[in-house]
Amino acid sequence: MGYAVAFGGKGGTGKTTIAGLLIRYMLRHGMKPVLAIDADSNSNLNDVLGVPLDGTLSDAREEMKTSVPMGMTKDIFMEMKMEQSLVEGDGFDLVAMGRPEGPGCYCAANNLLSSLIERLIKNYEYIVIDNEAGMEHFSRLTQKDIDLLVLVSDPSRRGLDAACRIAELVGKLPIRVAETMLVINRVGESAADNEWPEPVVRIFGRDKIVCLPADSLLSEFDREGKPTVTLPDDAAIIQAVDAFFDRVFKPAAA
Repeated sequence: MGYAVAFGGKGGTGKTTIAGLLIRYMLRHGMKPVLAIDADSNSNLNDVLGVPLDGTLSDAREEMKTSVPMGMTKDIFMEMKMEQSLVEGDGFDLVAMGRPEGPGCYCAANNLLSSLIERLIKNYEYIVIDNEAGMEHFSRLTQKDIDLLVLVSDPSRRGLDAACRIAELVGKLPIRVAETMLVINRVGESAADNEWPEPVVRIFGRDKIVCLPADSLLSEFDREGKPTVTLPDDAAIIQAVDAFFDRVFKPAAA
């Protein structure tokens, strides 16, 4: 498995945007091929990246219940559907997990999906996983081997509390997380490190807290439906995100 970065946090904090900007950073720094996994049931990482999404793996899982052709095994059917669902970008591929399970037992189908994903990720140097909001994916052990866990919050107390809860949960689970960082998004100019609540500083450590600015240009792109990865290099959010990822990756490359 390549270098895996997983994103988590409360919904609406901008984690999908930052995941997409990480992929932008990786491609511009020759860090490829990248596999992007959209594990959010409300799939929109493709919008951030500016690529179409024709189907999800959950769609394939549902179809497997009734539509496997005669003479074809379920694992071959799912592998075929996964290949069809894979969106090929310039230097990256994207696969979307889709909505969570509905009524009935999906254990066998989910286990099959997990094994297919494990086989798929072996072909990539870098994996970026945009998780669903909250803690469900971590408690279900969807990812067991994470090099960098980025928990995203806005400056609100609820967002910070959610990030703290996820960090504490992950620390108790039988998974490997090499490094955890907190990104506080949409921070005003007056905010300072010592303004964050004591539990936040205690759980993450001051050196693992990164603040990103509110950027009106990013909001404009969102309103107009423009892919976030096409923001200009001099945009405030691009400069801040690039500085963050320089801090993460350049020491490793040195």
